[in-house]
Amino acid sequence: MASAGSSRRSTASVPSTRSLHASSPCSIRAASHVRLPPDVALFPGRRSIYKTPAQLRAMIEPGLITAAALDAVRALIAPGITTLELDAAASAVIIGRGATSNFQMVRGYRHTICASVNEQVVHGIPGSRVLEPGDIVSIDAGAEYQGWNGDSAFTVVVPDPTRPELVAEREELSRVTEASMWAGIAALATATHVGEVGAAVQDRVVAAGRGYGILREYVGHGIGRRMHESPSVFNYRIEDEGPEVRPGLALAIEPMVVAGDQATFVEDDEWTVSTLDGTAGSHWEHSVAVHDGGIWVLTAPDGGAAGLAPFGVTPHEIG
Repeated sequence: MASAGSSRRSTASVPSTRSLHASSPCSIRAASHVRLPPDVALFPGRRSIYKTPAQLRAMIEPGLITAAALDAVRALIAPGITTLELDAAASAVIIGRGATSNFQMVRGYRHTICASVNEQVVHGIPGSRVLEPGDIVSIDAGAEYQGWNGDSAFTVVVPDPTRPELVAEREELSRVTEASMWAGIAALATATHVGEVGAAVQDRVVAAGRGYGILREYVGHGIGRRMHESPSVFNYRIEDEGPEVRPGLALAIEPMVVAGDQATFVEDDEWTVSTLDGTAGSHWEHSVAVHDGGIWVLTAPDGGAAGLAPFGVTPHEIG
């Protein structure tokens, strides 16, 4: 979850562009444009971004709880269900596993998930909205367990046999977004600096050749004792190569991709982020740990094995 508002999101303030190009020059200087979440910005240098092996192991359970909550939501997505019902399903799983929704620990937010539909890209508030055939739905959730956090998101398209072309278009957007996430995670396995993750994400989106936009005002983040920690994890190239990738690093990698222009606005509820041009959005996310043996996707029951296989990367359990 990347929170809304200048005090609640990692922000890169740059002009709107429809798409990004692998050959383009570096987009921004991270240090001069990024405003970190309040839990990071208020305490610079107080906590190392690198965890001990024991601390990484402690992050496995909240990751699995987060995955289970999202699985429960995914199983319910169908025409006629409300986003508030999806929220209740995730809440039941998280509470039932002895954990707490870390989204509800964000000031001003009282729900367990974010449910973003169609032109809403991220941070949609669950409510009375009824899902309809053809909707593209992004679900984001997280759990805190024994002081450690997990954060993950997925996108799905509600079947609509009467509009196969619309469904295919939206499924392709989701497929490219998910693939770009796995490309970023795979890059982390061999990267020397965090900036390489964003380059891999961008390259994958551009390679799809669809002219998709990548949100620039919302980025991934470190994760650990808090859901939002340093460093910021961009989904595109920047001049700053970022922190060193070495054992102990835990990141939430979360590309947010739209079918049209990347420019967005925050709706009147002060949370929901929607595209200005009304085109559809997709959001995928996993929390990932770097350790002495390699990488492990904390929010995937298989550690990311299936998603990483096409990239020739094998995740290894945290020792």
